[in-house]
Amino acid sequence: MSKKGKEPEGKGFESIEETLSKSEIFIQKNQKILTNIVLGILVVVAAYMAWKKYYYKPHAMEAQSQMFMAINYFEKDSFNLALNGDGNYLGFYDIIDEYGSTPAGNLAKYYAGIANLHIGNYEEALDQLKSFSSDDLMVSSMALGAIGDVYAEMGDNDNAISYYGQAAESHPNDFTTPIFLFKQGLLNEIVGNYDDALKAFESIQKDYPKSNESRDMKKYITRVKLQMQQNK
Repeated sequence: MSKKGKEPEGKGFESIEETLSKSEIFIQKNQKILTNIVLGILVVVAAYMAWKKYYYKPHAMEAQSQMFMAINYFEKDSFNLALNGDGNYLGFYDIIDEYGSTPAGNLAKYYAGIANLHIGNYEEALDQLKSFSSDDLMVSSMALGAIGDVYAEMGDNDNAISYYGQAAESHPNDFTTPIFLFKQGLLNEIVGNYDDALKAFESIQKDYPKSNESRDMKKYITRVKLQMQQNK
């Protein structure tokens, strides 16, 4: 049996040396360009770190302190003052405009959305709530549920049902999920989607038996089943 492709001794090392030589030549020829690239990266990183330390963090802390009074007005149901400020303290709109890139500026969008929902500015409420984002799953699900509330107030039941479903599914928990399922179930019952209404109500009874919504759920389940029988 013949041996195939056996390279002469030292051939492999020569090949490696040749490759290394080519790399060295490339580096030597392009040393200035490569050095400039590395320096450019270092400058960008240094600038970012400086921006974060000397501008972003102080800016974010300032935004947080500025929003204190707006939240205070919000909690007192003084929604116009919460949104627009009182002349001495900033409102949520000012926080969004001046500190929009900070966590406080982002949270102000959520508050602004809820405030507009309460005073009946539904389109504005949708704009603010849909522009809000959060890594906190609980807060994120509450925002989705609030969008559902806005659509329900606008009489857009299909979108309301959809957002209540998203809110219930995005972060299942014993506090908010049964609330959103209940709202979804009621709207489905109103529009005649009895199967979906029953599914939502039974989910509350089965999966969240300790919730407040579960206490009277038997009544709602019975009512939907009667409506289903009547519509057969």
